[in-house]
Amino acid sequence: MEVDFQDSVILSNSPIEFLRKYLHLLPPHLIVSFSSITTPKQRSTIPEIRNRRLAYTETKPKQLGLVEARSRWPQFWHGRERSGQEAAREEKDWAEKGFLGGRTQQVGKLGTLLGDYEEEREAERLRGVRRQQAAAEEFVPEEEDSDSDLSDHGTGDVQESPEDQRATFERRIKELFIYGLLEGADYDLVDWGEQYDTEDDGYEERYFDEEDEDETVEVEGKDQDY
Repeated sequence: MEVDFQDSVILSNSPIEFLRKYLHLLPPHLIVSFSSITTPKQRSTIPEIRNRRLAYTETKPKQLGLVEARSRWPQFWHGRERSGQEAAREEKDWAEKGFLGGRTQQVGKLGTLLGDYEEEREAERLRGVRRQQAAAEEFVPEEEDSDSDLSDHGTGDVQESPEDQRATFERRIKELFIYGLLEGADYDLVDWGEQYDTEDDGYEERYFDEEDEDETVEVEGKDQDY
């Protein structure tokens, strides 16, 4: 691959435009260096990268699964189940089954105690995350409406069933991931992975159109039930 003087200027001034032009031509050992000079949010302006992210979400990756995503990004979960319950159950199960061979009388009390501690630790972490998010939102410029729309999605007063809450949360996580807004997610795995390429240029647009249609049909069905 040869880069002329004009392209070198583009690379210096706008690495995103350079990526847009050479995404499929850059060798793996070079393209990974763009992780240090661009952000996941900036790279989301490139349709091919958004398509890769969408294709990745369709593989049901663990980092975007319900349990792990709710633990890593609890600020986006608005369900009724208390945060930390899964971790608390794991602590209790370990104490009851794996500690001291599961001697029931003393281990049972220890399991309950560890479970309570873990749930309280997770609850405190969640409160801290939400305080930080509230403080950060005070400084969000008005121009960043698109990000705010994503962050506010699904937080209305509409009563949802537990199944609907999980579906809403999973969709939100997927959308936030695609648009580079999930802090701490492994974007390098996807953005530079040619295995997630698709020849369908309208893949992402059609996917979200179908999702919107499904939601409309579901809401209309619920309205008719009333």
